[in-house]
Amino acid sequence: MKSLTKAAGLGRWMGVAASLGIATALVAQTAGQQPDDAPNSAANLNIPADAQILGNADPNVRKPTAIVNDAVITGTDVDQRVALIKAANEMPDLSPEDLERLRLQILRQLIDETLEIQEAKANEINVTPAEVNQGFARVSRNFQKTPDQMREYLNAIGSSERSLKLQIEAELAWQRYLGQQVEPFVNVGEEEVQAILDRLKSQEGQPEYHLQEIYVSGAGGMEAAAAKAQALMDEIKKGERPFSYFAQFSDASTKATGGDLGWVQADVLPAELARAAQEMEIGQVAGPIQNSGGFSIVYLADERKVLTADPRDARLSLRQLTIQFPSGTTQAQASARAAQFAEAAKEIKGCGDATTVAGRIGAQVVDNDQVRVRDLPPQLQQILLKMSIGEATPPFGSPSEGVRTLVLCGRDDPQSGQLPDPSQVQGQLEQQRVNLRAQQMLRDLRRDAIVEYR
Repeated sequence: MKSLTKAAGLGRWMGVAASLGIATALVAQTAGQQPDDAPNSAANLNIPADAQILGNADPNVRKPTAIVNDAVITGTDVDQRVALIKAANEMPDLSPEDLERLRLQILRQLIDETLEIQEAKANEINVTPAEVNQGFARVSRNFQKTPDQMREYLNAIGSSERSLKLQIEAELAWQRYLGQQVEPFVNVGEEEVQAILDRLKSQEGQPEYHLQEIYVSGAGGMEAAAAKAQALMDEIKKGERPFSYFAQFSDASTKATGGDLGWVQADVLPAELARAAQEMEIGQVAGPIQNSGGFSIVYLADERKVLTADPRDARLSLRQLTIQFPSGTTQAQASARAAQFAEAAKEIKGCGDATTVAGRIGAQVVDNDQVRVRDLPPQLQQILLKMSIGEATPPFGSPSEGVRTLVLCGRDDPQSGQLPDPSQVQGQLEQQRVNLRAQQMLRDLRRDAIVEYR
């Protein structure tokens, strides 16, 4: 955890979408969605099993320029977006293969953005430069920067203001297009809402698990799939990259969202995954787990009980004190400085005193009044749940990122479990149906588009 006010995401390519609330899993089950990787989904194409490739075309090789319905996407556009994503997600250096895979994903994203803007304009929906500038300023604040500082930052990492503004324009245009062409025609009946509320009530107290999964299909042979899954698990254990990074190697459609399965109950999971979820601790990875047709590696991001108040939903008011180690600091100097910081932290008597102590030892101070316990690292959750107001955590961190302590200034405990408001459930159902229709419309746009690579 680098700071209490971590920069927010930049849209679809900035990580897994947040959970919509306690009814999300039930809403998903009721919305009538079909998985993209359903069995025999390609059967109607009549592709022979022994298909031979004629020619030397490599589908993974793309020339640097694409023309989408006369709109040009250059190699520079791709490079600048790649640089922004790598910096925003703090990605390590990528292998040539991983970098090429990322470039292809970005090219597809840029094509989608171009199609979205074109379709919106065809329906007389325009986003003004002023609105794009407002969006740019909002993203800059998420990065704790002014717009001018954000421009300098983008140039420094090899990206550009133009690249980010294209992303903002596409999202604004597509949202307005959906608001005009889709949302007015999405209806959710009272009976559907009541059915979900009834099911929630009947499941009160049952555990739910927020899982991410990497699925390796055994279609090409179970032995090869087992080897691939084990190799992925070995890499995950090294801890050098987040679990969502490895989801790109999954054979399931959820790889597009970092392998996120959302909130699920054990009874909707395959028996092998259900047992793993029930035995795992938050933050743990398990696998490879053999199941029907392949192998799964699962990560338990969180767990909760339906309609039951969880202490980890408490919102904390925290004051963070941080000391940094200048470049060239020796191990002995860092140890001495950290020891001094630890002794000072023990003397803190409430948040008011924390500022005084910080000034005395040269520590930086950051406040955040809306931190959920469950959003903190698991090891800190247990410490903070047992603390009283005014107490400070033991120091934590590293020489490279600084050493810090958290002082508990206040705590708002969660309310007892209760059914969500019917309007909230209705809104979630409507949003899911809008998203499903949006995916279908975007697929249609791709199918009808003229895309030329040069």
